[in-house]
Amino acid sequence: MQTSLYTPRDWLTPEMLLMLQTIERQGSFAGAARELHLVPSALTYRVRQLEDALDVLLFDRSSRQARPTAAGRELLREAGRLLDDMDAVANRVRRVATGWEAVLTVAVDSVVSRTVVMDLCAAFLALGAPTRLRLRHETLSGTLAALTSGQADLALGVVLEPGLGSEIQHAVLGDIPFVYAVASHHPLAQAPEPLDDATLQQHRAVAVADSVSRGAGLTIGLLAGQDVFTVPDMASKLEAQLRGLGGGSLPESLARPYIDAGMLVVKKIARPRTSTTHYAWRDSRQSPAGHALRWWLEQLGQDVTRAALLQPAHRV
Repeated sequence: MQTSLYTPRDWLTPEMLLMLQTIERQGSFAGAARELHLVPSALTYRVRQLEDALDVLLFDRSSRQARPTAAGRELLREAGRLLDDMDAVANRVRRVATGWEAVLTVAVDSVVSRTVVMDLCAAFLALGAPTRLRLRHETLSGTLAALTSGQADLALGVVLEPGLGSEIQHAVLGDIPFVYAVASHHPLAQAPEPLDDATLQQHRAVAVADSVSRGAGLTIGLLAGQDVFTVPDMASKLEAQLRGLGGGSLPESLARPYIDAGMLVVKKIARPRTSTTHYAWRDSRQSPAGHALRWWLEQLGQDVTRAALLQPAHRV
């Protein structure tokens, strides 16, 4: 490739990163140019300049579609992280200047009622505050990881882990009683109780996937060698178990309407499960909580709000 007079730092700007993301999303330079209100030749020229500076090819142009090369995919992965980091810096600066966060990101675990979370969002937006609100749906250790990595400011439904930094504060959201349940037509529905591990191991378990992107994550209630059907969230787990695709523990409040309707059967197991879940947030002397986060913490300080967040949003 031709050597550019500019360094990669001159071309790796937020505008350029957003441009690359648009090309990937649209699948073509022409489509991206239309979305960005640019002449296609101007867009192509800018990308070519970046490719020259990096001395790599970012998009395969051999067909009418623009497909990222291996190098392009790596840059696009990092582009999302870099843009998030820039937003975080802007957020901190805005908070220092006004006391209001530019953006407040709330990570919500799948055991938490999304309906109640949306009610809280509606109440917050009604304030007319200058803070933009962003939700992330996470599961198990992914909920806490979103907070500790700086991608969220508040996390609801956290499974606490040892070694949390001093900037992470937390409080109990509530206890979640679980019941082991199977569909009424599942083979285990008629099995003698309590179900021991040897019996459970012979049948497929339905498990919620841990949303943490790196590391081993959490695995709860699974037995070595057991067949597992993995689903993305608690609502999908409930649906799978109603269909008889496997057994597993469900929050009692979520399962109760289906138990009362005879669609699920509760089975006693040798090791029943109860989980205490928390909410956690970032707050330190160096980076104190802003007005928006304090509003959410005030709501979470109310018993009725915490109880509602652990109630199911699904009914028969």
